[in-house]
Amino acid sequence: MASVLAIDADVLKLAGSGANATAAGATYTQVYLLQAEGMVCLETRYDWVTNVGSISAIGKEALRIAVASLAAISVINYDMSGYTSRAEALIMINILWAQYREVVGLLIKDNNYKEFVLSGVGDID
Repeated sequence: MASVLAIDADVLKLAGSGANATAAGATYTQVYLLQAEGMVCLETRYDWVTNVGSISAIGKEALRIAVASLAAISVINYDMSGYTSRAEALIMINILWAQYREVVGLLIKDNNYKEFVLSGVGDID
C-alpha cells in the first residue's frame, strides 16, 4: 500500500541532506508516510486517505505538509548523526512538528477548515 497524501520526495526534501540513507530509502519513507497518514486521520477524525478523491487541490497541499512533516520527523529521528549537530536535527524536528500541528490543529479547531480542505471554498467569519 502506498501513501496517497504525500510522496517520498516530500519527506526527503523536509528531512534535509543530513538524513540517514536507510531511513530516507523508499522502504522506510513509505512506512513513515503511512503512519503519518494514520495519525492525521486519527487526530482529525476523518479518513482523508479513503476520501482523497473529494479533497480540493489546495486541500491536498495542506495535508501534504502535515503528512510529509510528520514522516520527515521519523526519518530525522532514525539517526541524527548525518546532521552538523544534534541541535540542528532537533531544530528541524521542532519546525516540522510545528508545521504538522498547525495543519492538524486547524482541522481539529472547527469544521470550517475541514470543509475548506474538501471544497477549496470558504470564508472567514
